Amino acid sequence: MGKLNPIQLKSNMKPGRYMDGDGLMLDVKPSGSKSWVVRLQAGGKRRDYGLGSFKDVGLSEARDLAREYRKKLRQGVDPIADRRKVSVVPSFAEAAATVHEEHKRGWRNGKHGEQGLTTLKTYAFPKIGQLPVDQITTGQVRDLLGEIWLTKPETARRVRQRIGTVLDFAHGKGWREPFVMAAVNKALPKQPRKSGRFEALPYAEVPAFVAKLRERESMGRLALGALVLTASRSGEVRLARWSEIDLDKATWTIPAERMKAGKTHVVPLSPAALRVFRRAAELRMAGTDLVFPGLKRGKPLSDMTLLKILRDMKLDATVHGFRSAFRDWCAEETSVAGEVAEAALAHAIPNKVEAAYRRTDFFEKRRKLMDAWAEYCSGSAANVVRLAG
Repeated sequence: MGKLNPIQLKSNMKPGRYMDGDGLMLDVKPSGSKSWVVRLQAGGKRRDYGLGSFKDVGLSEARDLAREYRKKLRQGVDPIADRRKVSVVPSFAEAAATVHEEHKRGWRNGKHGEQGLTTLKTYAFPKIGQLPVDQITTGQVRDLLGEIWLTKPETARRVRQRIGTVLDFAHGKGWREPFVMAAVNKALPKQPRKSGRFEALPYAEVPAFVAKLRERESMGRLALGALVLTASRSGEVRLARWSEIDLDKATWTIPAERMKAGKTHVVPLSPAALRVFRRAAELRMAGTDLVFPGLKRGKPLSDMTLLKILRDMKLDATVHGFRSAFRDWCAEETSVAGEVAEAALAHAIPNKVEAAYRRTDFFEKRRKLMDAWAEYCSGSAANVVRLAG
């Protein structure tokens, strides 16, 4: 009688390996994915054999497969090789496409998911795309990552993670043995350490930037002005829709699916921010609900459009860095409580217990804060602003 039972398997299981008996175990990854593994002796050596994903193989079937593997080993037959005779092992590109299709239903941001497949097509497929997943070695993965590991460190780390996801999936399907990404990591050189912070324009320089930004008018400059005055993320501003804007109530309601924290966020619009949105309304294009449409009909502005404005103004700061400038201003120039400033940035509450009990979003305090920020950005509040709470 095995140790595992169907009720336990349906529960929320923590990462780790759960033993059933006779070498059979359920491997639960930190991501929540589950797969069956049986540990057996082969040729005097202990070896783990993947039996398939928990989604595809039930407890009873996993036990039957484990017994079948033990029987084959007693007969001197390699169960993996025998299984491959009746199971076509896909190429890495085919497996990646399957992973893409299965996972995309759970994405909150479809664009990021598409970018994941694109990076594999660019950096992995030319090297290992046509290879069966069971033939891909740590050396091959190390070599393809090595070509961009130091020149494109962030991209290389993402490619590594996505290759690992595909090969873990292949292991879960029983197409290959476990892939040891740790061996790849040890064979790569150490990447230069970066601060990890977005390059931000010092908040003291923001009023001069805003004044210069207003010297000329374009849809990109209006969008960038809205971004600064609302301390919002680029994607939230670029994809803003008129159906989300209430000019009479001076609010902008960003739906949960566009928010990083996955929760609807209501932004109080200062008089200065309202002027930006009203000007965008005067320039509104027919046939689109986008507040800040791009040059292509029905398409939003791109991130590069906003960044190009900064580069044309000879600034090394990033677009996202204006959120850091806002947060620094809150800390240095106001007496506003930290949780109000964090709520203005729509940051998730890191303490889960506190998050479960907090019911306020500090909307009225945020409105006062954003009004004060807009006054500071306009240069009409050169003196230190002190806000209570």
